[in-house]
Amino acid sequence: MSRQLSFTKIEKELLPDFRQKINQAESSEDVKTFYARTALELFDKVFEGSLSLDFDDISLQPGHDNKYSLSNRLLEASEFNEIWDNSDLPNVLQRFTETALNRYAHLEKHPEKTEAKIRM
Repeated sequence: MSRQLSFTKIEKELLPDFRQKINQAESSEDVKTFYARTALELFDKVFEGSLSLDFDDISLQPGHDNKYSLSNRLLEASEFNEIWDNSDLPNVLQRFTETALNRYAHLEKHPEKTEAKIRM
């Protein structure tokens, strides 16, 4: 039986700042941006710079069956697959995704808050 890697320590390190940014997001686009940046920071810490990452490698996908999207380039990288398949990284990313989607849904239901901030 193989040992599974755990990245919950990194998750706990990134979570307070992520929650603060998500809660301060003024639009659904802000949520997508903060989500992508945090996911990239997570991946950068997990892969310790051994994997080249771009902003377009991950995105939040509200309204889709897969709630996030990973780039083909990332999915085809052997070092990514090795860790993805043998760790809790998918679960960690899913928890960040759920937090972002909750805020996204809230902002979509209350567009007047975003519009009021734009008019100021």
